[in-house]
Amino acid sequence: MKDGIGIFLWKLSVALYLIANGALGLFVKKGLKTIGKSSDFEIIFGKMFKDGDVVKALVVCASVVAFVAGICVILEMLNVEISFLDTLILIIAIIWVVYVIFSVIVWVGDKFDPFWYTLQKLGVHVMVLASLMIASKKFG
Repeated sequence: MKDGIGIFLWKLSVALYLIANGALGLFVKKGLKTIGKSSDFEIIFGKMFKDGDVVKALVVCASVVAFVAGICVILEMLNVEISFLDTLILIIAIIWVVYVIFSVIVWVGDKFDPFWYTLQKLGVHVMVLASLMIASKKFG
């Protein structure tokens, strides 16, 4: 392991987050959604698009990319060279950038209401974006 323990744990957290979001986007059934179990991709695309079929298609695509990227991050941590990992992470990072921008626009349109809750969520999504960049070789 060439990275320090902090970077190792950060990359591991990114991998687990991507795998979990990918799995949730692909495998969670409608019955579980009633108790609030959904992937971040469902939330992101659900807010950005009104058409249910478009949302479903985007969720499946993003979930596959996230799941594969998560597996690849773990393989990279085990010193297995993955040439397309940065491309996968870039795709997910672009989704997150668009979502953060969209969230800020909606937040300003709502006259910053509710301020602290939205600020907390925005902070979490910026942390996800930073973590994705740290996990990649190109941006990290």
